[in-house]
Amino acid sequence: MESTPLFDLFKRGEAARDVKLLAAQGTLAPRAHEQLAILILLLDDPDPEIRSTADQTLNKIPEDAIKGFLARSDVSVDTREFFADRGVFPGIIPSLEVDEPLIDTEAADPDLPEADEREGVAAKLAKMTFPQRLKAAIKGSKEMRAILVRDPNKLISVSVLSSPKLTENEVEAFSRMANVSDDVLRMIGKNRAWTKNYSVIVGLTKNPKTPVAMSMNFLSRLSARDLGLLAVDRNVAEPVRIAAKKRASAGPKEKD
Repeated sequence: MESTPLFDLFKRGEAARDVKLLAAQGTLAPRAHEQLAILILLLDDPDPEIRSTADQTLNKIPEDAIKGFLARSDVSVDTREFFADRGVFPGIIPSLEVDEPLIDTEAADPDLPEADEREGVAAKLAKMTFPQRLKAAIKGSKEMRAILVRDPNKLISVSVLSSPKLTENEVEAFSRMANVSDDVLRMIGKNRAWTKNYSVIVGLTKNPKTPVAMSMNFLSRLSARDLGLLAVDRNVAEPVRIAAKKRASAGPKEKD
């Protein structure tokens, strides 16, 4: 399994204590892979309360659910070894490939305030606390994701990319946004599934916020037409514009 944006932030130690405590309770990660990876990571947290909470959450997961999950072909060796040390081994029948959390401590989301029908999404988000906005980034609506992906807090904006509700069309739109952080664009560009989409590649290379090295790497995948447009686009970095002009002059193969 590819590393996920949410897990990467925890691994780099960029999550605040209150966020780590929420994750230790099993309330943040939207997928089983992420949930288990973060819980296992938090077992080594320097904060004893976070370590203890993560351990308690892991112990609450039904053993049959873990066995079915471990039987899946996409589970890492490290995860299997971790549970083997706890005496839990893969079952005979793997779980369905639907990657739902193995434990859901919130059947609903009582911490998310109810919306007033007369109140816009932005106004609703403005009233939320940080943990509430973080949950909205992962579990909220498309309209919430469109706003929260631009949140100045990196953990919130990047968590939008971990939402199980996120669509490819949304990722295309994010790749074109000049008001998102370079962290968001970098994580989109590193996701192999998303960068199979030609529109995402075009969006990233034309986005002035995309890291220059990443844009340069994607130039070889652009059509002659898009290289030509990029070569005269004054909004992109000059090295990207110059490289696009050279490739356009060389006449790359036209894409369908």
